[in-house]
Amino acid sequence: MRYLGLIVASVGVALSILLGATVAVPFYWALIIFGPLALVGLYDLAQTRHSILRNYPILAHFRFLFESIRPEMHQYFIESDIDGRPFNRDDRSLVYERSKNIEGLKPFGTELDVYSDEYEWCSHSIAPRPKSKTHFRTLVGGPDCKKPYSCSLLNVSSMSFGAISPNAILALNAGAKKAEFAHWTGEGGFSPYHRKPGGDVVWQIGTGYFGCRNDDGTFNADLFAEQAVDEQVKMIEIKISQGAKPGHGGVLPAAKITPEIAQTRKVPMGQDCISPPGHSAFSTPRELCEWIKQLRELCGGKPVGFKLCIGQPHEFMAICKAMLETGITPDFINVDGGEGGTGAAPLEFSNSMGAPLVEGLIFVHNALVGCGLRDKIKIACAGKVTSAAQIIRNVSIGADWCNVARGFMMAVGCIQAQTCHTNECPVGVATQDPGRYRALDVGDKSERVYRFHTNTMEAFSELVAAMGLDSPNELKPHHVSKRITPIQVMTYGDAYRFLESGALLKGGTDHPLFDKGWAAASADTFKSQASTVALK
Repeated sequence: MRYLGLIVASVGVALSILLGATVAVPFYWALIIFGPLALVGLYDLAQTRHSILRNYPILAHFRFLFESIRPEMHQYFIESDIDGRPFNRDDRSLVYERSKNIEGLKPFGTELDVYSDEYEWCSHSIAPRPKSKTHFRTLVGGPDCKKPYSCSLLNVSSMSFGAISPNAILALNAGAKKAEFAHWTGEGGFSPYHRKPGGDVVWQIGTGYFGCRNDDGTFNADLFAEQAVDEQVKMIEIKISQGAKPGHGGVLPAAKITPEIAQTRKVPMGQDCISPPGHSAFSTPRELCEWIKQLRELCGGKPVGFKLCIGQPHEFMAICKAMLETGITPDFINVDGGEGGTGAAPLEFSNSMGAPLVEGLIFVHNALVGCGLRDKIKIACAGKVTSAAQIIRNVSIGADWCNVARGFMMAVGCIQAQTCHTNECPVGVATQDPGRYRALDVGDKSERVYRFHTNTMEAFSELVAAMGLDSPNELKPHHVSKRITPIQVMTYGDAYRFLESGALLKGGTDHPLFDKGWAAASADTFKSQASTVALK
């Protein structure tokens, strides 16, 4: 039976020739079907790449066919509304409905298992407050910032030109302009497609220094200053690491580099575009602080911050020590969770590298509070946020605002096909193929971006009011609860330790993670000065 496909094709060829030559009714047309099949079967036997094709010529191709459509079949016909990954159908539907101005009501109660250890909820008040008439914002800018920025609590997270299409960037930025929120560029540079709509931009500078680099890939201060003073650029972000693949570089193959990408990134045509794993502009915590000061001066005093996914705790504490010793602080720190991931990444990095958002965010908040710097530095966060409830949770445990990538991708049409790295995105979001991204209508999708942001912020205001609060500044860890076991519930304030202001400077916190990490940290090196500790 292993060779059934080849046998059938061969018999079909023989009968087609025999009957075509001996009977009045011509059977040669059957060769059009059986001839190519027989050739495929013979090729399968001869090739050495796939053992299954050698053992099951012709028939094994059905295996590859069904495997190629497995994600779509599973997503649309097998998985339930709440068990899909990375985003379930309920999460995706919420984004789609809000972006289309469809009222997101759900009848007959929640489908979530409220007794599972993944369940968490916001605590409402018997005395709710009136809903705010305006969307909440936060002012970003520390003591050395000359041009503070009023930032929305929901913004477009980093997605580079080259990773997503020109039409997707145009739609995102036009929507950001209409709803008055910020659009992070990603490390691919400040492109013409970010500039054209005129929405607020946060220019991200990665390890490749795209848009402000010398020919050897090092940072070029003059090129940076030339673009950073643009009025559309509201803040600058240094990308130290990202949740999808922290500590890992990247390559944009030469074949994918268009003249526009080359011009935006300041890289040559015909060569692979390399993003190194680490920065060359600094090598110590102290040098990072000095570079932050330089960038702030070059951009005219705009807010400057950095983004990272938390790995070894002492390294972030070393940055805190450098801030204290130099007196130089960033205006914001953007914490990316290990569950982040618009970009393609090696499986081990995606699944097993970097702290998840909750642990990373609480750690950064605690570290800044513990060394007395929290009031000078705002904290942003990113990592699988699609709903107002998730923003509530993140603000409660330490964030000042949230950045969202995949949610906004869905707002412009992403269907979670998970082909982002193939250049074959079926809806024209994550591709540089003009034949594919022409399907993404900028006018329609920019309205969806605007509505998703507006409706999510409306829902956020309603949640804050229902919790009896006038402002998200009043949100604390005890306002959100989570189930620890089927019979045990704790607030985030009880489940996690939160430090008192200045605790690290007073000689000890009685918390092993922070005390050991602080002892191991030095402003002059990222290397541990003692035994390395792990997040717990």
